[in-house]
Amino acid sequence: MRLILENTALIVIDVQQAFDEMERAGAKRNNPEAPARIADLLAAFRAGPAPVIHIRHANTDPGSRFHPQATGYAVREDAREHPGEPVLVKHVNSAFIGTDLDTRLKGMGLSTLVIVGATTNHCVETTTRMAGNLGYDAILVADATWTFDRAGPDGRLHAAEDIHAMSLANLDGEFCRVFRTWEVIEALARSGDGF
Repeated sequence: MRLILENTALIVIDVQQAFDEMERAGAKRNNPEAPARIADLLAAFRAGPAPVIHIRHANTDPGSRFHPQATGYAVREDAREHPGEPVLVKHVNSAFIGTDLDTRLKGMGLSTLVIVGATTNHCVETTTRMAGNLGYDAILVADATWTFDRAGPDGRLHAAEDIHAMSLANLDGEFCRVFRTWEVIEALARSGDGF
């Protein structure tokens, strides 16, 4: 299926240093090239007129890596916003809750959202589900998101790659369409001023 992009924004979710801190502390993740793919998409979007919107998670728990006073709250250098690119701060999993994201997108006449960031099965999945439910054409970029190993309620450990794959399987065709970075970049190049 060929991807066509119209009235599109790039939504960059929670590419924050807290995740790097978690990995350094021993958490196992999948898709180590995801930040590089996000950087590729940022460069492609910034080369044209389609807007980039950054989402940042701020946890109210002072002990959280995502608390605004914690070192993990900061955005990775390769995903830092440029002047004029809005940063919306959320306190829950969905970028649509407690922010003006929906109003902002509708005000700009945007109907297609290219979604990237972390983590696949938490804030990315929650935001993607809501985007689909709100009527947006949500495009989730499979190689520009990642997650971590996680234990289930029975104590069994699930590998990050399996969790990532299951999130994509749950979302694709129901809440979004799943593509890879190169497909989005090719679609941007084809759409020119139309996106």
